[in-house]
Amino acid sequence: MTLPTWQFFQVRLDGPVAWIMLAQPQQANALGAAFWDELPQVVAWLNRCDALRVAVLAAEGRHFCGGITLDLLEGVLAMMKAAETPEDGRERVRDEIFRMQASISSLELLRVPVIAAVHGACIGGGVDLIAACDMRYAAADARFCIKEVDLGIVADVGTTQRLRHVIGLAALTELSFTAETFDAAKAERLGLVGAVLADREALLAHVAALAGTIAAKPARAVRGIKQSLLYARDHTVAQGLVQAAEWNATLGFSPNMDALLAPLRARTRKS
Repeated sequence: MTLPTWQFFQVRLDGPVAWIMLAQPQQANALGAAFWDELPQVVAWLNRCDALRVAVLAAEGRHFCGGITLDLLEGVLAMMKAAETPEDGRERVRDEIFRMQASISSLELLRVPVIAAVHGACIGGGVDLIAACDMRYAAADARFCIKEVDLGIVADVGTTQRLRHVIGLAALTELSFTAETFDAAKAERLGLVGAVLADREALLAHVAALAGTIAAKPARAVRGIKQSLLYARDHTVAQGLVQAAEWNATLGFSPNMDALLAPLRARTRKS
């Protein structure tokens, strides 16, 4: 497959691993119009790559993401002001927010795990973005902020809904009300990131090694785990158990399992 080009992203394939790079470093990778248009396109293209096993989301430049661009916020305000009636304005803004929500949520539709590698600033919309990833890691210089309250708005593209399952409701509530900027060490204590590495170079090496480990696992099982974790987040334990059983009964137990069980059988015979 020919690798497309995008304005906001640079994407490269390293064997079974896709590197999705936020590539607007001159703007601190702030999330402008191109980002929201292109992220679902990137996901759709990667989902057609049969050899893909893992994706890494990282960034060029000094910062992971400076949040939503001022131009985009101004555009939403202009959209509301240009409406013929207040009701029409609210509907236009709501539709635009729905579109942005769908863009971020597209990461959950990527059939392989997505690992976020955060360095420098990760502000506002950047937190929304990593919240939609399956795993998150940070460099020691990373700093995070749920910034929306300072703009007079509610975080509306995923932080509120996703992070309560990652860092807990108490921590999320405090960080949302205060817009506190917190460092990588606190992010690790909260469980927002799985580990903190010395710098960006060490961070990228760490996630590359992790991606390689996951890529070597049975692809069907890895996809099933991602689906089960996402399903369990939004359903009861009983519903999640049914989903996992249905998945294994339909896709998990296959002729390939004989090959996977062979080493276990050999060890059992030796013991």
